[in-house]
Amino acid sequence: MAASVLWQPKEEGLREICGLLEQSISPNSDKSLIWQQLQHYSQFPDFNNYLTFIFAHAEGTPVEIRQAAGLLLKNNLRNAFKSMSPSNQQYIKSELLPSLGAADRHIRTTVGTIISVVVQQGGVSGWRGLLQALLQCLDSNDLNHMEGAMDALSKICEDIPQELELDVPGVAERPINVFLPRLFKFFQSPHASLRKLSLGSVNQFIMLMPTALLQSMDQYLQGLFVLAHDSTAEVRKLVCAAFVQLIEVRPSVLEPHLGNIIEYMLQANKDTDEEVALEACEFWSAYSEAQFRPESLSSFLPRLIPVLLSNMVYAEDDESLADAEEDESFPDRDQDLKPRFHASRFHGADDAEDDDDDIVNIWNLRKCSAAALDIFSNVFGDDILPTLMPSVQAKLASTDDATWKEREAAVLALGAIAEGCISGLYPHLPEIVSFLIPLLDDKFPLIRSITCWTLSRYSKFIVQGIGHPKGHEQFDTILMGLLRRILDTNKRVQEAACSAFATLEEEAAEELAPRLEVILQHLLCAFGRYQRNLRIVYDAIGTLADAVGGELNQPRYLDILMPPLIAKWQQLSNADKDLFPLLECFTSIAQALGPGFSQFAEPVFQRCINLIQTQQLAKVDAVSAGVQYDKEFIVCSLDLLSGLAEGLGAGIETLVAQSNLRDLLLQCCMDDTCDVRQSALALLGDLARVCPAHLRPRLSEFLNAATKQLNTPELKETVSVANNACWAIGELAVKVHQEISPVVMTVVSCLVPILQHTEGINKSLIENSAITLGRLAWVCPELVSPHMEHFMQSWCIALSMIRDDIEKEDAFRGLCAMVRANPSGALSSLVYMCKAIASWHEIRSEDLHNEVCQVLLGYKQMLRNGAWEQCMSALDPPVKDKLSKYQV
Repeated sequence: MAASVLWQPKEEGLREICGLLEQSISPNSDKSLIWQQLQHYSQFPDFNNYLTFIFAHAEGTPVEIRQAAGLLLKNNLRNAFKSMSPSNQQYIKSELLPSLGAADRHIRTTVGTIISVVVQQGGVSGWRGLLQALLQCLDSNDLNHMEGAMDALSKICEDIPQELELDVPGVAERPINVFLPRLFKFFQSPHASLRKLSLGSVNQFIMLMPTALLQSMDQYLQGLFVLAHDSTAEVRKLVCAAFVQLIEVRPSVLEPHLGNIIEYMLQANKDTDEEVALEACEFWSAYSEAQFRPESLSSFLPRLIPVLLSNMVYAEDDESLADAEEDESFPDRDQDLKPRFHASRFHGADDAEDDDDDIVNIWNLRKCSAAALDIFSNVFGDDILPTLMPSVQAKLASTDDATWKEREAAVLALGAIAEGCISGLYPHLPEIVSFLIPLLDDKFPLIRSITCWTLSRYSKFIVQGIGHPKGHEQFDTILMGLLRRILDTNKRVQEAACSAFATLEEEAAEELAPRLEVILQHLLCAFGRYQRNLRIVYDAIGTLADAVGGELNQPRYLDILMPPLIAKWQQLSNADKDLFPLLECFTSIAQALGPGFSQFAEPVFQRCINLIQTQQLAKVDAVSAGVQYDKEFIVCSLDLLSGLAEGLGAGIETLVAQSNLRDLLLQCCMDDTCDVRQSALALLGDLARVCPAHLRPRLSEFLNAATKQLNTPELKETVSVANNACWAIGELAVKVHQEISPVVMTVVSCLVPILQHTEGINKSLIENSAITLGRLAWVCPELVSPHMEHFMQSWCIALSMIRDDIEKEDAFRGLCAMVRANPSGALSSLVYMCKAIASWHEIRSEDLHNEVCQVLLGYKQMLRNGAWEQCMSALDPPVKDKLSKYQV
């Protein structure tokens, strides 16, 4: 008996639920009340059957109500389908399939969404009859049925394409083998909707590249060529997307057709539909990464570069044009405030790339074109200049108001090529700068803002020229020009100027010292005026402190800098998120001033302790804490305490002694949030350096908490936490010596696999593992040396990659201590040990230098009958030369 006969809705229930759905789509209804009532109904096991019935059968009901029932059903099934009774599951499935051919398009698209959700929950094999129903509709020649089935299939391909690659019990072929020929056939349909849905569906398989698609690649490419000039823009966009994905995943399949595809993409890049042009523009960066020979593209550059330049001009509907009119007299709206993310403190060589070059956030044709030009400048270098520069110069030469967008695009282009074409541009840098400086005062705010960005792209090369009188004058002109724009009345210009100035600060570093007073006056003037851009001023002040360091520690500078910051610090409540950038700013200042920060330290330290305490309470009881929990308050406070420890050194000891920081820190080291543990372990290492005595009462707990971060199967996901844990253990080891012995072998057993399997592991974690292993060996050689032959080779390889510094010295003290304790343990890895010793530029510590000499001399005496000479012959001449410093 059919399932539909088994279950029938009650008239009263239908009426009530339809009434609720009608209210839910009414603009004036009380949404939270309706939501509560719907939640009440959802407790009944057959509530979803009612929704299915209304969606599939309530013909006289307005389509909006039926659609609302369908969307609610979809959301419910996502969470509850697997726990429903089999009879209710079967009822829903059997009622959905007939709706594939519904007369109303909204019903057809909604049923496709619901079907995809059911397949996500139970797989294709869990819905007998689905494949047959879809095939019947696709083969029916009825447009509604074909469109409904195609819509459902496209959603399955989008959400769970791998499902169609699986064997289905009782079905001779995999679903993809059955559907793919039909999808290709629809490429030639007279109906645009079917062409779009079928092409979109096939595109979903490019990343997976199943055998069926690979074997049909010629047919697929022929289909793409046929659709390339489709009258529907959405289809052309999908053609471009297919070529972009193919060149990323399987460039070899495009190689025979490359010339034609480049020609097509060049034309598509000029498409009147901006979305098609944007999709085509993505091709150029994908092409550059596909390792094709650049020559294949170079003959197209004279035609392609003008297209990119033309597309870099602001479109009439670009929302930046409206935003740009806003000056500082407009109060900020909530939506103007971009979310900010604090990066937890990290000890070591960070692999992350700095991504501050993105001028504004929404990706569009203008930015994609500028990114493509940037990539071409790096691939082709100065070869693009003869094509590009005449156009840029012509655009810059026009001065009338009507062509301001062309001028702006030309300045953007100069910024985009700054790094890739610098060898060709460098001789002309003075002219470029002298041309850009007046544009800082242009009447159009977007020209002023883009000029700031473009100057920042050249800042590295401008700073290189400071040694010459002309170069110094040029640097000064840019510095003062950007400071002037920091005080612009336009918010967009303020933002661009502050960001550009921060870049210049990083490059110029101590060169800024003679100008500190005027810089601080401008930044603090901006501090008094800015609204949403206040965070960028904090960043510029923090970057300035990092750049000039101790130069800042003079009363005349501190009198300008500190009073406004302290006033803001006192004004903000413990629940105000504007504290985050201020905490970050203070971190940089504390590190720069060093002991000079001690006059401000006590209230700052105490506020951090209060913030951590309040947030730890809020995590378990927000009502008692009086604030909502937000981990960023803890992370920023921990990082500022690290900055204080770094800046004040042993001067922080009295503050730590009078607080409960030790207990709070231990709690943070065991927090369930990665970011909190990461910053807590960084602070643990910083405190170990300057006041280890205050950690001793709970030393074993700290060591266990840190060791636990290394002994985890999710090491690659929590690599930054592991990195800081590893570093902190090493810092503790050199301070507490033998007290670390209970965890030594556990830590060593975690570090050795990291050193032996370095593939895909963060460089900093490898370095810190090598250093900490050496420090443990230095303080407990009797524990570590019996096992040294198991890790000596990979450890020495890691040591040889580390630059000369005090931490490397500690590691080599460990090496020498182990060799003294167990000389035979290093014999099989002697060549690697020699290479590690040769990696030193110079060992500055005289006693360590002598220890290394003794180790090498010991092996020379131990290896007789030509064995030492044999070992030396395995070394490259430069390595042998370096070993001669050690008297062997």
